[in-house]
Amino acid sequence: MRSKLTPADDGSTPGCGIAIIAKASIRGQSKTRLVPPLSFEEAAQCNTAFLRDVAESISAAAAHAGIGGYAAFGPPQARPFFQQVLPAGIGLIEAWHPDFSDCLSGTVAALLERGHHNAVLLNSDSPTLPASLLVEAAQVLARPGDRVVLGPASDGGYYLLGLKRRHDRLFRDIAWSTPRVARETLQRAAELRLPVHLLPVWYDVDDAETLRMLASELFGGVAFALDLAPGAARHSRALIRSLIENADLRGRLGLTEAPRRAAE
Repeated sequence: MRSKLTPADDGSTPGCGIAIIAKASIRGQSKTRLVPPLSFEEAAQCNTAFLRDVAESISAAAAHAGIGGYAAFGPPQARPFFQQVLPAGIGLIEAWHPDFSDCLSGTVAALLERGHHNAVLLNSDSPTLPASLLVEAAQVLARPGDRVVLGPASDGGYYLLGLKRRHDRLFRDIAWSTPRVARETLQRAAELRLPVHLLPVWYDVDDAETLRMLASELFGGVAFALDLAPGAARHSRALIRSLIENADLRGRLGLTEAPRRAAE
């Protein structure tokens, strides 16, 4: 099946644009909440692996729905980094503003200006995110009528937000980086009288606990959600396997016993 990541042969634009909200991998500035148990260098390597895996999830979803993939990135001088680590079919959108709300609303505007009918914002911290959830988001947004698609994260944030048109209010007065993000976003949607389609909960990998969850999912046979097939996460799998085998990551994570079920 031909991938729909790039424009179709007739020059049309895929209906749904999905942009990863991405930061360049910089030692000491990337995924620092993973330090410890990781070093700053290892945390930056995780950032790169996660980005690549999320991009591949978009590619997998594009085989089943009309999707164009992007990275909304910063800082601006990091463009060569993203050109190097991401697949050629992933477009780049510069999204670097002092206010994170402006980064998100500006990315929505950029996707719609590029001719997509729907815009989806996707985090870069969920390397095993099922591609089926991206397909579901694209299919729901393709239905008539304005709406929001929200993918809540287990930490109270969200891993995905999809819109059919600009609603900047959804990003205003949000307590970013707190467990209130998803709840406050739903409150904004209610204020705007926008119906919301909720996707299943998934998890971000942003601290030692969720890194253990990822290792257990990849190597311990521990399913986060029994009814969802996780993404292959081949880049994260390779990196974590290397750290387990060569840098005692298993010991640093305290995985000395059979891991428990991650959803518990």
